[in-house]
Amino acid sequence: MVEPIDILEQARRDVGLSIGDLWFRYFSLGGMSTALDVEAFLFGALLASDRDRDLLSVALNECFAERGDDHPLPYSQDRDER
Repeated sequence: MVEPIDILEQARRDVGLSIGDLWFRYFSLGGMSTALDVEAFLFGALLASDRDRDLLSVALNECFAERGDDHPLPYSQDRDER
C-alpha cells in the first residue's frame, strides 16, 4: 500500500518547513535523495520508497514533537498493519 504523498506535503506546510529545510533534516537522518527528488516525492511526480517515506515522516514528526505535538505521520510498518 502506498501512502499518499500529499499527506507529507500537508505536514510540511503545517510545521512551516521549506522543502530545503525538510530535505536537510531528511538528509541528516541518512536520506540519499536530492532536494529535487524530495520535492518530486511531495508532489507525487516520483514514487518514494518506504525508506524515503519513513525518513521524511521521521523528519516531520520530529518537527511536530519540537512544537509539543504528537507524531501524526505513520511509518511503513504502521501502514502495513492496516
